[in-house]
Amino acid sequence: MGLLYALGAYLSWGLLVPVHFRLLDGVSPWVILAHRILWSGVFVLGLLWLLRRRRTRFVPGWRHALLAVSALVIAMNWSLYLWAVQNGRMLDASLGYFINPLVAVALGALFLGERLRPLQAAAVGIASLGVVIAVVAAGTFPWIALSLAVSFAVYALIRKLVPIDPILGFCAETFVLLPAALAYLTVFAPGSASLGVLDGRTVALLLLTGLTTSVPLMWFAAAAGRLKLSTLGLMQYLAPSCLLGLSVLVYGETLEPVRIAVFALTWVALALYAFDAVRPVRGPITPTPRRCPG
Repeated sequence: MGLLYALGAYLSWGLLVPVHFRLLDGVSPWVILAHRILWSGVFVLGLLWLLRRRRTRFVPGWRHALLAVSALVIAMNWSLYLWAVQNGRMLDASLGYFINPLVAVALGALFLGERLRPLQAAAVGIASLGVVIAVVAAGTFPWIALSLAVSFAVYALIRKLVPIDPILGFCAETFVLLPAALAYLTVFAPGSASLGVLDGRTVALLLLTGLTTSVPLMWFAAAAGRLKLSTLGLMQYLAPSCLLGLSVLVYGETLEPVRIAVFALTWVALALYAFDAVRPVRGPITPTPRRCPG
């Protein structure tokens, strides 16, 4: 199930979410972010009510304080991504999500003691080569890309460390951010952010941000509790790969030779890692004791 949850999250982020935000091009990224938080809160409350009989009891502990940190980290990630999209920095954003799996693998090794087998290490090396090519081609220090990569990897690490039901965890994160979102919508941008002054199509798209934000994050949290951080990190390549295909096939963007090389190296690395993950691991062969004659 962990692989299915991860596939659902990454395919949503690579296909559904970019199309959704592209349809909201005329809206300020900060307004979109505030509405994402607001309607995510409404959605997750409704979901908790529907699942109230299956809900596990939330008993706060010291580890749950980390959820406040994860809420701030994911809010920073969202803000920077939206800013990049609105300011024509999609290349930097795409590079960030290519770098993210490598950061996740590094954090898994440093904090969780996860080790890579030789073929998995080779996959990471090939993916790293693709990232180096992309960084060199960019020609400048990619601070946007690195900030996106590190922030999401840290978020994944925290969600793996905190033992909590994915829905309850996302609910806690949302309500940490909700006061700031409400303050922005009512105090700092009451005119442009009000649903009453927006057209019906934009209102519907803003309301749907609660769904397209909540569901992939809950799937991701469910996957984080079931998979190694290194596996989760390398599967992250699905999202920018889908985004790359969407940009070229649907929106007609030009695919430069450098990005083709990065794309190819990424999928070779994924294929190697996936092959090693599914192949049976042979344990030591126990010799069969011989019977003594007679």
